[in-house]
Amino acid sequence: MKIQKDTAVTLRFKLTTPAGQAIEEGNTSYLHGGYDNLFPKIEAALEGQETGFATTVDLAVEDAFGARDEALVTTMPKAEFPPGIKVGGQVQRPGPDGTPRYYFVTKIKGPVVLLDGNHPLAGQALRFAVKVMDVRAATAEEIAHEHVHGEHGHHH
Repeated sequence: MKIQKDTAVTLRFKLTTPAGQAIEEGNTSYLHGGYDNLFPKIEAALEGQETGFATTVDLAVEDAFGARDEALVTTMPKAEFPPGIKVGGQVQRPGPDGTPRYYFVTKIKGPVVLLDGNHPLAGQALRFAVKVMDVRAATAEEIAHEHVHGEHGHHH
């Protein structure tokens, strides 16, 4: 079966920097067809392909997690900080536009907690090596939910 809109695709992937420094690798499944489950440039490279296809896609900063936004770096008083969260954890707070967003705790310094609302890979170009492990028709429920269910997909 060819990869096309509303197919469930399972990939083996390796994510690195353009210089080859490993970031992450594993398996993932996504719903193909513009559901924002995968970077558009990678989805475009997979369109029409079949199980066994392998490719490497270089993503510029704007094709990956975007540029860092220093407006998303902020602080909060330690007295207002939820108990049990440590450096590397996340806390939800209103963003600059007032909408709730998740911030990573980057440092706890005296009475102040430093937070960063950028994705940890924001500002970086990335290289994705992918191999198509499986392609199948998505179920009606997966299409309605706009993501793949089951192994390597979303679990409810």
